[in-house]
This record gives sequence, structure tokens and C-alpha cells, in this order.
Amino acid sequence: MGEFDYIIVGGGSAGCVLANRLSANPANRVLLLEAGGKDNYIWIRVPVGYLYCIGNPRTDWCLSTEAEEGLGGRALKYPRGRVLGGCSSINGMIYMRGQAADYDGWRQAGNSGWGWDDVLPYFTRAEDHYEGASAYHGGGGEIRVERQRLRWDILEAFRDACEQQGIRHSHDFNTGDNEGAGFFQVTQRRGWRWSAADAFLKPVRTRRNLKVETGALVDRVLVENGRAIGIAYTLAGESRQARARGEVVLAAGAIGSPAILERSGIGDGAHLAQLGVVPVVHRPQVGANLQDHLQLRCAYRVSGVATLNARAGNLLGKAMIGLEYALRRTGPMAMAPSQLGVFTRSHARYATPNLEYHVQPLSLAAFGGALDPYPAFTASVCNLRPESRGATHITAADPAEPPSIRPNYLSTEEDRRVAAEAIRITRRIVAQPALARFHPEEVRPGAGLESEGDLQRAAGEIGTTIFHPVGTAAMGSVVDARLRVTGIDGLRVIDASVMPSITSGNTNAPTMMIAEKGAEMMLADRR
Repeated sequence: MGEFDYIIVGGGSAGCVLANRLSANPANRVLLLEAGGKDNYIWIRVPVGYLYCIGNPRTDWCLSTEAEEGLGGRALKYPRGRVLGGCSSINGMIYMRGQAADYDGWRQAGNSGWGWDDVLPYFTRAEDHYEGASAYHGGGGEIRVERQRLRWDILEAFRDACEQQGIRHSHDFNTGDNEGAGFFQVTQRRGWRWSAADAFLKPVRTRRNLKVETGALVDRVLVENGRAIGIAYTLAGESRQARARGEVVLAAGAIGSPAILERSGIGDGAHLAQLGVVPVVHRPQVGANLQDHLQLRCAYRVSGVATLNARAGNLLGKAMIGLEYALRRTGPMAMAPSQLGVFTRSHARYATPNLEYHVQPLSLAAFGGALDPYPAFTASVCNLRPESRGATHITAADPAEPPSIRPNYLSTEEDRRVAAEAIRITRRIVAQPALARFHPEEVRPGAGLESEGDLQRAAGEIGTTIFHPVGTAAMGSVVDARLRVTGIDGLRVIDASVMPSITSGNTNAPTMMIAEKGAEMMLADRR
């Protein structure tokens, strides 16, 4: 493939930002390698199409966790985007930065330049907010952020019930303080999904100094004399190499990037040797520190109010939903998986909200399954700052073999305590007068469960991932504050895996921010 100034591995949320910024100077020759295909699938564009993208090998790696002790021995499907745009092409489209305290915590842990005041300009620089530029938002950037194009009475009532419970209304979750109840803002443009590929990659695909290869399965980083000099990968069954005269940057995500590091000999030396990988740098922290948000999907049957269960429960209802979207780009086909958000504390011992709700006008027994045959809503709640730490590691030297993924959900006493508290707080919200007229009845986990032990067990039975893995090549252990891999020159990791601790909310916007800041550091260090 020749020689490039920068080789980017992964065309997802971070990779698309990097490709745009690093190729802005026509003197820089940039190669972007993506294992998945092009994003020309209609269900990527239509917001509700995540239902047809997750679990679809055309767009998803279709990974699974190992059996999780904290979930009663269940293994979970673990969606990861395998297409241009990565997870931003299949995710819930929620634009969420987290809390100022998250980033200040990164800085206080020794990662200079990553405090809230440091990172806010990188969020706003790339943003095109529907209200325009302000102290907290950008106007005219690449990522379009809009209000959702639908409403449900049941969600309005839930927000009012939160206020009666003492949780204030919030118009904007992205000011550094996300406490409150309000409607999520989404990465959409006029009713269509607006992925990182739409925002950052497509506008620059014609740059002569940018080459994009899809279907490129990366094997390893080529290392000589302690320096990354290129990439070995497979394209259409043919082994290839590309050389880097500048830097190689891994942007393959919290599962993909540590796997590539390990296949390159960067990881736990003993483990790699057992798999036939020649150790290059002993770095046992690679693949460790895996963090994710576990959601508890609490479902309530209701009456006297419209929910998606009824609207989509028959052919006529589905036809009307399709017609509304075709004519106006509104309604259920335009909706993100979750519309109403709530951030609150499970207990006064927390200084800032440690719970996030994704409230939906629907219910189902499992993601991707059939809607329940009765009107209902779901109040899905997750612990924003879990103590549980897991790991992901390769199981073979072959890049086609899936890695082992062990999140270790609910493996600490505090995480189990917070899970029980979350269910109790959900019940208190639902018991408020604003929802009383709809006669809510708890379907999951079950109103008869009251004791601490019962609620903790129930959390393990209904808990599932909300698709936010981070931390597996963390700043301070695997990379430094400039995202350079310790012990190897010319190699960086720039994606969600570098987060030392998970942000207090959805992780796609922080990942794009990391790439924005990372690209600036790469260009500055080249000068």
C-alpha cells in the first residue's frame, strides 16, 4: 500500500474524526482502515433502524460476553459497530457529554489537559446545535444535534412524576451538570441518523491525500526497534502491509484496540506467549480496566394512555407509523431507542447524580424481541459510575477469532447496593400522582420483590449492557496523557478505550471529543 504520514485503524466514531482532521493539511498522506463495509444500508440512516443493525453481521461484530456470575451465569450479546461510522452508525444517537466532575477526575488522576474546562472547547468545536452557538454549545460544526421529532403523553407524565419526587426538569444535559429529567438530544439531521461518517468522513472523501479501505481486517502493528512502522492487515483474502513514516493510531474501540495491541505483542507477556504471539512490550494493563454501564430494564403495564406496544401491535398501526415517517420524518421511526432521560442520585452519599434513566414508551422481554402484548413503558436505569472492573483479551493470534469479554457486572458490594437502590427509586417515581391515572403495574422485576437480597438478585436477572464499554487502554496505564502507547514510539490509541474511568452518561460524544483533542495533539507533535 505504500507509505503514509498517518495510518488510522478503525473507521468508527473516533476514526472518522481523525481522518478528517489529520488529512486537512494536503501535505499529510492519510490511510484509514475499516474492517467493516460501507454505510450505504438504509437502516443505518433511518433512526429506528438500529433494530436491524444490531445483531446484523453486515453492521455489527456480533460479539458476546463470557458467562457473567453477577448476571446469574448469563452471557450477553455485545454489539460493536462493524461499518463506517462504527457504533455511531448503530447506536441510540443520544448526544451526552457526562459531568464536569468526570473530566476533572481524569485530570486529578494525573492526566494533564483532560479537565472539564480543557475538553469543553473540543465538544463545542465539532457541534452544530439546533439552538446555535452558546457558552456550552457550538454552531456550524460537523455533528448535528437536534431535538427528537415525537412526543408521548406517558413520557411527559413520567417527567412530571420525577418533579413530584424532587427531581427538577432539565432542558439541557450537556452543561457539565446533567442532574434532572428531560428529553435527550440526538445526533440526527431532519429525522435521519447523523453518524460520525456522515459528519466527518463523507465531506472529505474526495481529498486526494486521504485513502479509505473498507473490509480491511487488521492483524497487528508492525514494530521495529521499539517504533511502530506500519500495519499488517488482510483485504479480500490478501495479506497486505502499509508503512507509516509518521504515526499509527488505533481507533478500533474498547474491544478492538486492545486486541490489536495484544496481537502486536503489547500486553501481558505470559498470556501472549501462550497464544504464540511474540511479546514486544510487557504491558499487563492492556485489556484490563473494562467498564460498562449495566441497565436494569424496569417495565410497567399501564392503561388509558398510548404506548408503542399498541401502536406497533398491528398492521394498520405499523402502516401509519411508516406513512408518518415517509411524509414528515417524525413519529416512532424517527425516534432514538430512548427519549426521556433522568439523572439523579441513588443515595445522599453521592455528590453528583450516579443514576441515569432511559425511559421508553414500550416494553419487551429482551432487546430485539417482540413488544409485550399490552400497553407499557420501560424505565431503564443504570449505575453511571460502577466499581466493577472487567477485562477483554484475545483468545488466539488469529484476528478472525473473537476476544474474551468479561465485564464482571455487579461484582462489588457497592454496585449491588446501588442496583437495589435504583429499583426502589424507580418505584417511588412511578408511585407519584402524575402517573397514578394510568394505573402502572410493575411487570419487571416484579412488585413482590422487596428485600435487599431479592432486589440484588433481580438486578442480575434483568440487567443487560447499554453498550458503553471503555477503559481498556487507559490513560495513566497503557497510554500517557497525549495518548501515546507507553514503551512504543509512533503509536497512539485514540478512542473510548483510553478513558481512565467511565463518563456519567452515554459515551459516543466523549469518544468523538477524545478524537478531536487527540488529532490536535498529533498534529502539534509532528511540527
